[in-house]
Amino acid sequence: MRDRTPARQHLGVVPQELALYEDLNARDNLAYWGAAYGMRGADLKNRVAEVLARIGLGDRAREPVKRFSGGMKRRLNFGCGIVHQPKVLLLDEPTVGVDPQSRVRLLELVKEEVHAGTCVLYTTHYMEEAQEICDRIAIVDRGKILAMGTLDDLRRMMGEKDLVRLSGRFDAAAARRALEPLGDIDIVTADDAGLLIAMAGASRRLPSIFSAVASAGGEIQETSLSQPSLESLFIKLTGRQLRE
Repeated sequence: MRDRTPARQHLGVVPQELALYEDLNARDNLAYWGAAYGMRGADLKNRVAEVLARIGLGDRAREPVKRFSGGMKRRLNFGCGIVHQPKVLLLDEPTVGVDPQSRVRLLELVKEEVHAGTCVLYTTHYMEEAQEICDRIAIVDRGKILAMGTLDDLRRMMGEKDLVRLSGRFDAAAARRALEPLGDIDIVTADDAGLLIAMAGASRRLPSIFSAVASAGGEIQETSLSQPSLESLFIKLTGRQLRE
């Protein structure tokens, strides 16, 4: 879309700095931003009521925003960004400084928007949030995109492997021999009580691992799988020095 004015009608923005009028109540804040995007009459009134219910502020709709907690303001800030039902939603640190309950609800709201077909661009320093809700992830440092793709893509780019820990009873030497033909597998430790294996895409290859260990006479009693976190990938890409 080349015409800027219609394009803006389809864009929602939730800034890190609260874009609220604190002397107004929650209903009037939503109504103001809805009207700014061209909503009028019954459509605006009904949409404001719907958003108030979604963000959990229906019972506080007529209360001045200056009396709200930080979490309530963050939820209202989010509501102002979606009141006009945008097709594209830009979120800048939407959960910064909120209580755990408000954080959970805000993340649920983001997922609801995605499920409804909204394209969401989410910026955050909370790696666990990006890992939980994002289909594709870009790691940005000092204004440059260092890597971009799905979480699995980023793991492969960095050459990171999954760790599989098997506990039980094993013939360590026989288990090593049975696992080697699987290829691209590092046997970190192996003894009669357990095996620790590093390999790429381990979650998809567990059946072949189990089959190989069983063929060597092993008895698996417990299994755990851990994958490189987004935080570990971020640190590996950007280094550990502090950023301004």
